[in-house]
Amino acid sequence: MEHQPDHRSGEDRQKVAVTPAQAAMQTTDTIAAIATAPGSGGIGVVRISGSCSREIATAILGHCPAPRNAAYLAFRDADGSLIDRGIAIYYAAPHSYTGEDVLELQAHGGSALMQLLLARCLALGARQAEPGEFTRRAYFNDKLDLTQAEAVADLISAATTEAVRSAARSLAGEFSARIHALRDKLVDLRLLVEACLDFPEEDIDFIAQGDVAGKLEMLEAELCSVFANARQGSLLREGIRVVLIGQPNVGKSSLMNQLAGEEVAIVTPVAGTTRDTLHSAIQISGVPLHIIDTAGLRDTTDEVEQEGIARTWRALESAHAALFLIDAAHGIGENEKTVTERLRKDLPKLWVHNKIDLTSETPGKVECDGERHLYLSAKTGAGMDVLRNELLNIAGWQPAGEGIFMARTRHLEALKQVGRHLQQATHLLAQPELLAEELRLAQEALNTITGEFTSDDLLGEIFSRFCIGK
Repeated sequence: MEHQPDHRSGEDRQKVAVTPAQAAMQTTDTIAAIATAPGSGGIGVVRISGSCSREIATAILGHCPAPRNAAYLAFRDADGSLIDRGIAIYYAAPHSYTGEDVLELQAHGGSALMQLLLARCLALGARQAEPGEFTRRAYFNDKLDLTQAEAVADLISAATTEAVRSAARSLAGEFSARIHALRDKLVDLRLLVEACLDFPEEDIDFIAQGDVAGKLEMLEAELCSVFANARQGSLLREGIRVVLIGQPNVGKSSLMNQLAGEEVAIVTPVAGTTRDTLHSAIQISGVPLHIIDTAGLRDTTDEVEQEGIARTWRALESAHAALFLIDAAHGIGENEKTVTERLRKDLPKLWVHNKIDLTSETPGKVECDGERHLYLSAKTGAGMDVLRNELLNIAGWQPAGEGIFMARTRHLEALKQVGRHLQQATHLLAQPELLAEELRLAQEALNTITGEFTSDDLLGEIFSRFCIGK
């Protein structure tokens, strides 16, 4: 990927003082890696970044191409023998993805050929890049902020069209722009409150005249808007875990096959056929859903089935929603009521009355005593559209719009923390010192999102999850 435009102001691009751990990350040596996926392909790319890029280009190509011009050249080994012919592009610092001198060698994509070309670069003084090191250098050289850097990995791993579009918006800086706009308003408010502290002898009520309460209210409203879009983006990235539970032979595996659109689970009339948790990843309107079929919940002496039931309960501990299947002909019995008492109180639950093809019920949704009941047939597919829509409602999904950007759990937690500090600030209008402290803490929490203030451990964790060569 070539250099991305930087939409931040000079002040926005300033990071906190570099710590020793960060300084260790900001090495000036030259790195190299295969930037394309493992395996064979029509084209493979070896990427080099660092001060030795020009020398490596000269050694392999005979000369360094003009910056930002694609040149078709021979790639040669140390003894002058031909490795391959391909495209070489040189990007001179600072106009590159990493902000350093960068060389990209595009050759035929055979695994052995890529390894040979990489070995040639390493022999010329480069070292093997660590996972995410190219993007980490782009971050430290102010080419990307932290949300944009994370968006690079999200764009690569996006599994749906909507996820791709949202990650692209984050990479283009839309998420960062919203955070910076919030931060600027917060800074203006802090300045107003600090004036009250700096001039206590003046007979001026800065808090009232500056309408601090009104500005706080507007900040909270803007924060809610950003959080809503970020939460939608988090759904696109993470998806939701939906666990199918119920007694044996109520149609859990059939329902899973209907949702997946293929025969991923074995279906037989024999109760207890499913003895382990089965996973299937699907998408509904671009939102990833991780469907987990489980062993039927019943008393049994079969040791294998007992282990399957234990795994069912473990799956429910981390689930975002549970589909409780029952036979429409039998309804909810004592067994189902006993199971519901063991479910997490905060776990959204849907009663799914299956096998209506054998009864007189019509497909659809019914609200009863504050609980949702769906009537469908996993065998014929009747009522499945209602179920899909209800799963999206449980997830909190709204129709995707242009304002949705990719977000991660850490972003949501930081925004929640900002909200708590702003809410606390509203109760401290009569105590300017404490009010100022809450606003400062809110700004610090906000800054962790884009990386203006971020712990070294978090940086290491984020970039270590990137693929090598990115």
